[in-house]
Amino acid sequence: MSKIGNKPIKLPKGVEIKIDGNTISVKGKNGTLQKSFPPGIDVVIEDGEVKCALAKTEGQIPKSQRALHGLVRSLVNNMIVGVTEGFSKSLELIGVGYKVASKAKDQITLSVGYSHTVDYTSLPGVEMKVEGNKIIVSGIDKEHVGQSAAEIRAVRPPKHYKDGAGIRYVGENVRIKVGKKLAA
Repeated sequence: MSKIGNKPIKLPKGVEIKIDGNTISVKGKNGTLQKSFPPGIDVVIEDGEVKCALAKTEGQIPKSQRALHGLVRSLVNNMIVGVTEGFSKSLELIGVGYKVASKAKDQITLSVGYSHTVDYTSLPGVEMKVEGNKIIVSGIDKEHVGQSAAEIRAVRPPKHYKDGAGIRYVGENVRIKVGKKLAA
């Protein structure tokens, strides 16, 4: 039995959930999210709570089905949080001459030490805001926000051997390593 999968999710006011077979759509003040889930997990709304349970089968429940129980519950919870509060990740540019400029809500231009600038367009439903040397990636889909932030960071990851220059998450601890030393 999954400890996470068995926890009920409280349904906040203003959130509507529609379950159609293996597809769940969640509608809230920030927008609408829709996701398909594998068969074998039943999602039920009871007494203002959303509960995920393993489907009733004869005999033993397959291990692959039990492994998805907690995952489905976490994904439904992330959908509910996304349409009510939203998600955001912040990145910062550290380095001499490293700059970022905003083109549109979903486009930025990075100047991070290459001979050319790098244009980045985010995934659908994700907005990017530039504040000085910081980039704030926000949206209602946690997966898209995290993927967009990871793709921006991958343009120029922090250097571990020099000064830590690069793109990193705000609050990320980059350990600076000692380089090779000449033998005396």
